[in-house]
Amino acid sequence: MGKINRVIWIVLDSAGIGAAKDADKFDDEGTNTIGHVSEKNNGLNIPNMTKLGIGNIDGVVNLEKCEAPIGCYGRMAEKSNGKDTTIGHWEMMGIYSEKRFPTYPNGFNKEIIDRFIKEANLPGILGNKVASGTEILKELGDEHIKTHKPIIYTSADSVFQIACHEEVYPPEKLYEICKIARGILRGEDEVARVIARPFIGKNAVEGFTRTSNRRDFSKLPSEDNLMVYLKKSGIEVACVGKIEDIFAGVGVTKSVHTRDNMDGVDKTIDYMKEVDKGFIFTNLVEFDSKWGHRNDYVGYAKGLEVFDKRLPEIMDSMEDDDLLIIDADHGCDPTTKGTDHTRENVPLLVYGKQIKKNVNLHIRDTFADAGQTVAEIFGVKKLNIGESFLKEIL
Repeated sequence: MGKINRVIWIVLDSAGIGAAKDADKFDDEGTNTIGHVSEKNNGLNIPNMTKLGIGNIDGVVNLEKCEAPIGCYGRMAEKSNGKDTTIGHWEMMGIYSEKRFPTYPNGFNKEIIDRFIKEANLPGILGNKVASGTEILKELGDEHIKTHKPIIYTSADSVFQIACHEEVYPPEKLYEICKIARGILRGEDEVARVIARPFIGKNAVEGFTRTSNRRDFSKLPSEDNLMVYLKKSGIEVACVGKIEDIFAGVGVTKSVHTRDNMDGVDKTIDYMKEVDKGFIFTNLVEFDSKWGHRNDYVGYAKGLEVFDKRLPEIMDSMEDDDLLIIDADHGCDPTTKGTDHTRENVPLLVYGKQIKKNVNLHIRDTFADAGQTVAEIFGVKKLNIGESFLKEIL
């Protein structure tokens, strides 16, 4: 048995697999992103994830079981107090968030907005409320183009989102504005992310479209996390998609942004050709941004099926000393009335030529169990939370 020299970790953003035990505290009882997507579409055609064992996970519903899975499988509960992208990814890397990040159900206070307008030298702002990212463009996009006032909105998550037309504020200018907002939102008002939401389109009647130039400006994470430990040990940490943004660049050695899920798969495979040893960490965001938040369970199903078709390419690109992890960071059940994230357990699929087949990892107490396993693989400092399952799968 040789040593595992490379880990490829892919996060299917929002692909939860059933309500967490404490879902009632988040008003998310009964949620089940993948289960309900499958139910609404009369099943999912995901034979490759089925072979890995996704249908064999304890408590899973509406998914086909495999008689002899070639992977290890389980589900992970979130220990931290939240259900957003930042908290989920941070916990995977060993950061426990005891307190929820601040949210603004009534919009941001006047002091924050006034300071933002002054420091960014803006003519004013529009919105400043909880809203769907697509609906607020229909409502305020035309006025934004006319007045050059950025559209500010938030959600149930800890986010300060700034939407601007790319011909009014080119992406680089929008990023500058976001950095100013990031500098203002500190202390008790330190939201998890300031998000640049550029869009294009002539008017609301013809429709506006958000572009792939989105960027996230995150709160700085603790340096007590797996990515930092790996980097300090001279191990490559190559990030695909918005991972670099989620961690504000902390612990990252190289990164690339992506246009969509399939570009994310392409970039992951590119890194697999380039990075001989190390950690490749990928986020596929469209499950969340394009289908989950828009209650598009048909699109969500197609997204899962398209990813599944690409999965053999990833697996065929793996070397004998590689390990593949597939999981999610939270839920975003598109069959619910709301459009926000849902407090769910997430699937855990693990595959590699050096690991056992058909191992049920059952329910893990924290997302950090996967991170702790990677820490043990590379022999770096042990994470503050989580229990490695390496001995169970080797």
